[in-house]
Amino acid sequence: MDFLLECIGFPPDLDHEALVDQVVQEGDPAPWRGDPQEHRTLALGAGLEVRLDREEGKDFWTLLPHYRSPHRLRMGIETLNHVPDSPFDALLTGWACPPNPGDPGPLLQPGEPGAYRLATWLVDAQRLPPHMPINHVLAVSIAGFALHVDYVGPNEGVCDPSILEQRRGAFVAPLGDPSAPGGCSDVSLRVRSIQHLRNPLTGQAVDLLVTDAPERPLLLFVSPWQLEEHGQPPPRPGWRIEGTFLFSGTVTGGVPVRRRTKAAAFG
Repeated sequence: MDFLLECIGFPPDLDHEALVDQVVQEGDPAPWRGDPQEHRTLALGAGLEVRLDREEGKDFWTLLPHYRSPHRLRMGIETLNHVPDSPFDALLTGWACPPNPGDPGPLLQPGEPGAYRLATWLVDAQRLPPHMPINHVLAVSIAGFALHVDYVGPNEGVCDPSILEQRRGAFVAPLGDPSAPGGCSDVSLRVRSIQHLRNPLTGQAVDLLVTDAPERPLLLFVSPWQLEEHGQPPPRPGWRIEGTFLFSGTVTGGVPVRRRTKAAAFG
C-alpha cells in the first residue's frame, strides 16, 4: 500500500525501511491501537500523519497515510464489521448525512436513507462496542486517498453526455464487487477549493482537495505521480475529479454510553 503514501508527499522511490525506522524512533503511540511499540503515528503537521502498524504474530510493518479531518460527517450504520486480523480497525458502510437534524447518536427510522452511501475504515474501532444497531448514527472524521483517478477536468469533459447533468452534482458509491478492497468508494465530485500543504520529511507539496458533497465537504488526496503517469492534469477549483478512493478516519461522536451495572446493596 506504499502508493497511498504518494498522496501525502512520499515519492515512488520511498525508502520504506528508513521511514519505518523514523516512525518507530520519532513517532508517538497511536491512540486506540494497542501496544504502543507496535502501533505508532508520526505527525507531519497541518493534520497530516503517517501511521505504522504491526499486528500481533506478524513480522512486517504496514505504513498508511492519515489525515485529521476537522469535519464531522454523520453516518447511519448499514454494516459495521470488526476485522479479525486487525482488531483495532472496523469497516463501516452506511448512509452519509441521514435526515435526523439532532446530535449524532439517535436511531433512524427503519428504511430512512441518507444523502449517499459511503464505505470507510475506522482506525479507532476499540472505541466502539462489539455490536452496533443498524441505522445508529455515528459521527466520523474521514479523508479519501486515491487508488485510481479516472478523470480530472471541467464538467464538460465527462465522456458520456447522457450523465453530464447528473455529474454536475455529487456522486459517491461504495464498490459493489465483493472481491474489491474494503473502505473504497467511487466518487464524482466538484473541487470546491484546494489547500496547499507540505510534507516536511520530503519537502514535497501535498494538495488537499475540498470537494462539494451534501452537508459536509469530502476531503480527498491524490498522488501527483499517478496523475502524471496517467496523463491527468493537476486538479483545479471548479473542476471535477472522478475515481476510486480509500476512505479512513476516526469516530468523533455517537458512541453509545456504556451504563454501569447497579452495585448490590449490603447491610
